[in-house]
Amino acid sequence: MSTFTIRNSNNMSDWWKKAVIYHIYPRSFMDANGDGIGDLKGIRKRLDYLKWLGADAIWISPVYPSPMADFGYDVTDHCDIDPIFGSIADMDALIAHAHERRLKVILDFVPNHTSNEHPWFLESKSSRDNPKRDWYYWKDPAPGGGPPNNWLSRFDGKSAWKWDEQTGQYYLHTFLEEQPDLNWRNPEVKSAMTDILRFWFRRGVDGFRVDVSYRVMKHRDFADNPVNPDWKPGMDPSFRVTERNTKNTADIHLFNRWIRETADEFEDKVTIGEMNLTLPELAKHYGTAEKPEFHLPFNFRLIFSPWQAKNVGALVSEFEATVPAHGWPNWVLSNHDQPRFATRAGKDQARNGYLFLLTVRGTPTIYYGDELGMESVPIPADKVQDPWELLSPGLGLGRDPVRTPMRWDSGPNAGFSPAGTEPWLPVGADAAQLNVAESQKKPDSMLCMVKTLIDLRRTHKVLIDGACTVLSAEDDILQYTRGETAKAGAMLIVLNFSNEPKTITLPEAFQHGAEILLTTRMDDSPALANTPQLSLRPNEGLLIRKTD
Repeated sequence: MSTFTIRNSNNMSDWWKKAVIYHIYPRSFMDANGDGIGDLKGIRKRLDYLKWLGADAIWISPVYPSPMADFGYDVTDHCDIDPIFGSIADMDALIAHAHERRLKVILDFVPNHTSNEHPWFLESKSSRDNPKRDWYYWKDPAPGGGPPNNWLSRFDGKSAWKWDEQTGQYYLHTFLEEQPDLNWRNPEVKSAMTDILRFWFRRGVDGFRVDVSYRVMKHRDFADNPVNPDWKPGMDPSFRVTERNTKNTADIHLFNRWIRETADEFEDKVTIGEMNLTLPELAKHYGTAEKPEFHLPFNFRLIFSPWQAKNVGALVSEFEATVPAHGWPNWVLSNHDQPRFATRAGKDQARNGYLFLLTVRGTPTIYYGDELGMESVPIPADKVQDPWELLSPGLGLGRDPVRTPMRWDSGPNAGFSPAGTEPWLPVGADAAQLNVAESQKKPDSMLCMVKTLIDLRRTHKVLIDGACTVLSAEDDILQYTRGETAKAGAMLIVLNFSNEPKTITLPEAFQHGAEILLTTRMDDSPALANTPQLSLRPNEGLLIRKTD
């Protein structure tokens, strides 16, 4: 049996190391005004549910004024709230009510681009000599005509450069043409954007998740991206090139430092960077102890990797081996851009996923509805909203299926919107059975399991700051421990990734004087016998505590 021991962290004073973060997609959480779209008053109405569940912080996707070409990621004013979601007074009230319940509030920060209707861009495009011209990337045509280089838009795989007839130049848009990229090499842009962070920190916001943080800095010379030799027709068309010069460039760490330095002007703030990178590359975004960068560079490996025992065990070992001593791990199973975990791993494994997420070392982020076991919802063609799906149909890139309304009860629209209102996306065929109210009635529901696990994290400190040791990841069984196994209170986590019963040999430290704290079945699991053998039911996970 191979072992890999993960070092412990001695400094646990930072709140975000202990926190369970709950990710809210605001259009889909709770509709308080009956227009079919979730809003800030709706979130406020459900804060007591989040406190009951055990969340410590809520992260809210963008709610700033926007034409909604990309549903809020095309911002026209970073210091206000779109009327769809409410007002800045509603945000102030939400922050205050959350803090009354000891819930932290994390907002999205969108630094890579603005809306093409933002006042900055309207000035920038008005003439070549406008003072804000250099706030965005404007380039002349290539020597032979056409776009300045071969960079591609992520949404349709076409050129990332849009021709502006009025001024006779192209502007850069990594995403939609309605989302022109900001030039962070201009000190005025840096100053204006970091002032936005300060604006919200002063209003009581506890941190920011920084959207596509690793894309903000582009190659200084705008060199072509290499052609991707592995791309084939039918794949995402934006993958026709390898993004060497448009993401994770060498000087992205300058940007990271600017964000961190701004946050460090205030007390107890957290910065979370969105980046889809290999674990060794991701670890670089922690910076150094002397020059730290993001508190939590988002670790998406579980989202983009098969849910298999060997793979998950290897990811834990690799991530922890690369996290610097001043860093702290983090894990996530789903988000607003990728298929829900219960769909990706299979609903029979959804509980094991959350047993893992809430017991492995590091900060967990729960995507709204995952605590119920919600799956991605099929969207009829006439209901599609997502521009990615509309621009690249049939490739499975659409994000609507993972953004469907939260299910609160068995009433009309699953309690998300009042009767007579059509929600902006369908709630899903199983909403009457799978919702908060029904799940709260059932002690063996996945929701009650997630709540119990969060409670256990608080009761047993070792699940937060204890050392983590991966024991084995073989034959569809993953085993790892938290804490020193020679001492009472140490934990053993065992996950059966298969649809078959399994019998394993317990680690010696748990063969005597141990108890099962939780089974993912949430039933009366038999007490551990004084035997080395342990039986697992299909798809079952166990949390076991050493008692002496």
